[in-house]
Amino acid sequence: MLRAVYRAVWWLVAPLAVLRLFIRSRRERGYREHIGERFGHAAGRLPEDDAPLVWVHAVSVGETRAAQPLVEALLAARPDIRILLTHMTPGGRATGERLFGARVARCYLPYDAPRFVRRFLRTWRPSLGLVMETEVWPTLIDECRRADVPLVLTNARMSARSYRRAARFGRATREVFGGFARVLAQSPADAERLRALGARNPAVLGNLKFDMTSPPELVARGHAWRRAVGARPVWVAASTREGEEEHVLQALAVLGVEGALLILVPRHPQRFDEVAALAARKGLRVARRSEWAPGAPAAAAGHTDIRALPADVDVLLGDSMGEMGAYYAAADLAFIGGSLLPFGGQNLIEACAVGVPVLIGPHVFNFSQATADAVAAGAVQQVKDAQDLADVLRELFADRSRRVAMGAAAAAFAARHRGATARTVDVLTTLLPEPRPAAHRPGDPALRVNE
Repeated sequence: MLRAVYRAVWWLVAPLAVLRLFIRSRRERGYREHIGERFGHAAGRLPEDDAPLVWVHAVSVGETRAAQPLVEALLAARPDIRILLTHMTPGGRATGERLFGARVARCYLPYDAPRFVRRFLRTWRPSLGLVMETEVWPTLIDECRRADVPLVLTNARMSARSYRRAARFGRATREVFGGFARVLAQSPADAERLRALGARNPAVLGNLKFDMTSPPELVARGHAWRRAVGARPVWVAASTREGEEEHVLQALAVLGVEGALLILVPRHPQRFDEVAALAARKGLRVARRSEWAPGAPAAAAGHTDIRALPADVDVLLGDSMGEMGAYYAAADLAFIGGSLLPFGGQNLIEACAVGVPVLIGPHVFNFSQATADAVAAGAVQQVKDAQDLADVLRELFADRSRRVAMGAAAAAFAARHRGATARTVDVLTTLLPEPRPAAHRPGDPALRVNE
């Protein structure tokens, strides 16, 4: 009964979903592009192409970046396969294009209605499907099972809060999670919750995000920025969400550390102008990274010909994509956004991997295990609110030895938990057809890339 209601609701809301795309496109134009793909219409594969295709669904920017080591490892392990990346947001799609170019195909995942999903599966003919972390679409799971396409929930996580919500639907939830061919969980706690929701024998393989590393040229770029900033204390507020910047700027106002520079990096690019205006209204001088240090290639090469940041700049707005590793490398301390307000937190692993001490707010239900482990390792300290954030920043700026110890603990924590990608590839390759030497290679003309 619930399944029938769910499918009926999708038929009713599909026209409204298109309207919502156009509304969202007023802030991010990409939402009005490739709309047909959201109904299963895509270029797809050439009819004569019978190479195994692995379809990886990565919703947005974070999931796409987390999938990068896995995609690279799959292509290395099985050069005969194709890769299709699907997304839900223009930001995710743009990130996939930047990371992989023509080596993978890409399109939007269709809305979760039977007709759209069937059209998608007929068009692409995947041999294996991977959905990342928490993406659970009932119709998609049903139709993959009907089409004999193994669907794997990869890097799976299930917070206590999400578990309680899902468990309310009882048998319907168990049928949905029981439809996955495999469930590969990040932690034992995730695996136990997923098993209680119906997943069959979930395996604990670790978190793929520990295998994400900032490229050396990106770290070098951040170090070049740091030299151009000078001897000022620098902290970064990374991946902040709507409403959080008010609290972050409040912490800056009461910090009381002379010359402290805040690098403020909103999570969503469509909010760059809004956040810059907010800081300006508070009487702060704002510089944009895109205007101050546009010569990224020179910085990446380690050159120091970036002009010095004016000493009266209070906030450097991180208005660029794909440079988070550089922002971390430019800072003495990092605060991870999405956590001062109840958004559930953001990935803290990339900051740890760069070796920067990390602060995070109280709302981390989407990353509870990683946060708890990082706190226990001495790499991360949680703060309660804006005032507490300012107090802890002040203490750490005054105690260099403690900062160095936290940074070393962060780097060691990130290194200690790597390896999930190799374990995941070992499992996934058992679900693929045997390799055929005559198959085309990824990126050849038999693979259509939807731009």
